[in-house]
Amino acid sequence: MFIVVEGPEGAGKTTLVRWLAARLLAEGRPVVTVREPGGTPVAEAARKIALKSQHDLSPAVELFLILAARADLVARVIRPALAGGQLVLADRFELSTLCYQVAGRGLPADAVDAALQLATGGLVPDLTLVLDVPVDVGRERLRRARKEPDRLERLDDAFHRRVLEAYRRAAGAGVVHIDATGSKTAVQDAAWRTIGAAALQLRVGGES
Repeated sequence: MFIVVEGPEGAGKTTLVRWLAARLLAEGRPVVTVREPGGTPVAEAARKIALKSQHDLSPAVELFLILAARADLVARVIRPALAGGQLVLADRFELSTLCYQVAGRGLPADAVDAALQLATGGLVPDLTLVLDVPVDVGRERLRRARKEPDRLERLDDAFHRRVLEAYRRAAGAGVVHIDATGSKTAVQDAAWRTIGAAALQLRVGGES
C-alpha cells in the first residue's frame, strides 16, 4: 500500500507521517517512510539545490530538479519496497508538483503531467491524505517552530493561496481531505480511520 500525506506549508505533514509510521510499526506492519524531494543521495542533492540554493532558479529548472529527485526515489526506494510487500508512507508526491509548480508557478499542466508520468512510470498512491490549513495559520505554525524557511516557503501569500486552492480542488480515487486546523490528536485520529478504511477496501478488492 502506497500512502501519501500532502498539504500546504505548516499543515503538519511531517509530524503526521512520523506518527503514522510509529503506530504502524508498533502494530508490526512493515513500513518505509520517505520525504519529497529526497530519500536517496541523488534526490537529496537535487533537494538541496531546489530548496536551498541562493541562485535564481526558473520554474522549469525547479520542476526538473524535483522530478529528477522523484524518479530516483521511485526507482530505488518506493517500487522495491512495494514489490517486497511493505507499506510506503510518503511526505509529498505528485500532487505537490501539480499544486506548487502548476498552480503556484504557472507551468503548463499538460506538459508537467507528461513529465510526471515519465518520472514516476505511472505510479500513483493508493491513498492521498490532503491536510487543509489556511495560509496564515500555516505561516504562524512555521514561525512558532522557528524553522528556517526554504525558497518556496519564502514566496508571497498570493503564491501560497494558489497552492492552497489547488489542494482544495484535488479530487479523484484515493484522495481524502482532512481539516488540519484542529488538534494533533484529531488529525491523527482522522488519518488513522481513513487508512483503516482504505486498507479494508484494498483487501476486499483484491479478494473479489
